[in-house]
Amino acid sequence: MSSTIKPLESTALYTACPKALLDFKTTKDLKPLDNVIGQARAVESIRFAIGMRHDGYNLFAFGPEGTGKSSTVLRFLRREAKNQPPQSDWCYVNNFEEPHKPQALALPPGQACPLRDDMERLVDELQGALPAAFEGDEYAQRKEALEEELKTRHEGAFSKLQERAEASGIALVRTPMGLGLAPVQDGEVLTPQAFEKLSDKEQKARQASLADLQAQLEDILAQIPKWEKEHREKMRELNRDVTQRSVGHLIEELEKRWHEHENVTAYLETVRQDVIEHAADFLPSAEQAQQPLTLAGQRHPSAAAGSFRRYQVNVIVDNSVGGETPVEGAPVVEEEHPTQPNLVGRVEHLSQMGTLVTDFNLIKAGALHRANGGYLVLDARRVLMQPFAWETLKRALRAGHIRIESPAESLGWASTVSLEPEPIPLNLKVVMLGEPMLYYLLTMYDPDFKELFKVAADFANTMDRDENGVKDYAGLLAGQVVHEGLRHLDQGAVARIIEQGARLAGDTQKLTTHMASVVDLVREADYWAGVEDKKTISARHVQEAIDAKIYRSDRYRERLQEEIQRGTFVIETEGAKVGQINGLAVLQLDSFAFGRPSRITVNVSLGKGELIDIERQVELGGPLHSKGVMILESFLNGRFGQDGPLALSARIVFEQSYGGIDGDSASSTELYALMSAISQVPIKQSIAVTGSVDQFGRVQAIGGVNDKIEGFFDICAARGLSADQGVIIPATNVKHLMLRSDVVDAVKAGQFNIWAVETIDQGIEILTGLPAGEIGENGAYPIGSVNRSVARVLRQFGAKVRAFSAGPPAPPTNAIIKVEQSRND
Repeated sequence: MSSTIKPLESTALYTACPKALLDFKTTKDLKPLDNVIGQARAVESIRFAIGMRHDGYNLFAFGPEGTGKSSTVLRFLRREAKNQPPQSDWCYVNNFEEPHKPQALALPPGQACPLRDDMERLVDELQGALPAAFEGDEYAQRKEALEEELKTRHEGAFSKLQERAEASGIALVRTPMGLGLAPVQDGEVLTPQAFEKLSDKEQKARQASLADLQAQLEDILAQIPKWEKEHREKMRELNRDVTQRSVGHLIEELEKRWHEHENVTAYLETVRQDVIEHAADFLPSAEQAQQPLTLAGQRHPSAAAGSFRRYQVNVIVDNSVGGETPVEGAPVVEEEHPTQPNLVGRVEHLSQMGTLVTDFNLIKAGALHRANGGYLVLDARRVLMQPFAWETLKRALRAGHIRIESPAESLGWASTVSLEPEPIPLNLKVVMLGEPMLYYLLTMYDPDFKELFKVAADFANTMDRDENGVKDYAGLLAGQVVHEGLRHLDQGAVARIIEQGARLAGDTQKLTTHMASVVDLVREADYWAGVEDKKTISARHVQEAIDAKIYRSDRYRERLQEEIQRGTFVIETEGAKVGQINGLAVLQLDSFAFGRPSRITVNVSLGKGELIDIERQVELGGPLHSKGVMILESFLNGRFGQDGPLALSARIVFEQSYGGIDGDSASSTELYALMSAISQVPIKQSIAVTGSVDQFGRVQAIGGVNDKIEGFFDICAARGLSADQGVIIPATNVKHLMLRSDVVDAVKAGQFNIWAVETIDQGIEILTGLPAGEIGENGAYPIGSVNRSVARVLRQFGAKVRAFSAGPPAPPTNAIIKVEQSRND
């Protein structure tokens, strides 16, 4: 008996692109499309995130790689950034009161570099003006006057003391120990012996005079430090006055130029006071002493070296062109290496004489500084892989400012004194790009994530294959050709690429939005057109590109098919077997997927109604595969276990499988083999099966249907095609069929078959050639049906189990009496 389910027509196996939708000869006739296609939901999310100016509305764009997340986001950001005003320049200057806390200055765009240049010129001018002022005649005269004043004061005090001493016969003498007093007579200092020869009265008079003069001398000596202090103070006042007159007009000119910026004028005032206090640094001797060592160990030749570094301006953000003209629009920054220092900046150090030193000039900006006021684009995986980067980014977004801090400092590990730069206010949008799994993991496990990234842009991997979708695809191909300078595509080439887009989407009614694959296909087709020296790309070149890419990747598939042909891996495509069936799986190697037939066998015996999944027992079966096996058990109990428990034990295994198995796409295949093993009805080995099953026997859709069919077809074609070979697939997978042309041609020629089934009963009829059978009003299945055979065997198993449970039959009563009598005799 043949099955009522007929094979699919060849027209159902491949949906070609209607030429009526492509009303052009080549893409040269089309208007290039530069917009993103098939991502309406994601585009709306991007627009919303850009338009929302409240805190926390940062964007996380997620979707499969190659769907154009980055290009789409950047296109919208750059378009929006052009309409926004340019952002402030930022620089760090010295904090003269607390040098370890550099001061941040915000300036209009294009103004930071002019301020830096003005400060460099000021230092150069001060280096010439101050030495000239201190070497001038006026300064020399005023300095000489102050020194003469001090000298006169000293000499006057000692002259008076000398006069009083001479009147008392005392002389003021200098000794190695300093000034001293000694009695004299006739102009000569008396020796101790001569002094003792004087009369007592004269000795006492001399001693009294010595004591009085000694007291006066001590008073004078005590006054000298005060006079010198007053002299130094007057010298400082002189220096300050000279410096003020030399510096004043220079700084006043700068203050007039920067009078609109209060922060700059306030800084210039601090510079004025510091220059006045440290005027000596600008004098030649001080300059030479203050020049630091360069990395080569030589004195730095720059005039801004040494102590003059404190007057420099460290520009960390320059939103200008050439240091003067402001850039147009807000910044859009992509950070390719989002380490913690690259995000928030860092403080570098120099090694001098074996010691690490730093100052505010060694502060370097991070991506947050450069993107401040605009947009920062980050790859989520790269951020999460860098130590401290994710937490530092969140901290900056929560706090609303950028604090430059090393990881060691944030953890309290730093033992050396470093800089504490003033935090810079932060106002920007952060856009993170990543995979869906990263987004959902962060949503689940990071409580801060949803507060900081309130908008998600979900990029789809497919789009509708309708009239608009086909035209958008063609326009996108035209734009890509123009953008990369490739050969134009003719109508057939565009149609073939659209058909391949449906194949990549795995759906005849969809097109892939994995534009990276589509663009690569155009580039490779252009290569093959160039090999033939053609001016346009045709469908043949597109097919050559597809075939060449498969050939570069299918070494493992070819080796596997070879081992099947040689009999190393046993796959039977002829005859019929009980409890054995060909299942289909998909292997994925990088971006290349292919179907692999697998031999599934089932063995049954008396038991407790359990199905043993050998793959699971040896821990090779995944949870989805185990779920499928449990559904089989539920199906058997639901259909055949209504009158009593099932008394069988079944063991299911994928033969010659040496790796993990997961998924439920083989559950219908296993059920067919199980019913065959129970009923002892053989299954055709020329047919392979794929599809999952539910508890009621409905066959459900699976993935990779095209690869699975082609995988079994290749085995059959290598051995020789016959009219009874084919594949059974779920009916719900028909809309996914975009098979290779050789498979379509074989079906059209009647050499290969593809059946689409909705239920297990339909599939078992195709596999066995027997009717499945529906249960009648009497509760029995029709004679000759597969279901009747299954039910009969299960009843037999049940009867045997009950018989074993009852034990051996009891002997007759008269036999027991005879035994008792013989014992009595």
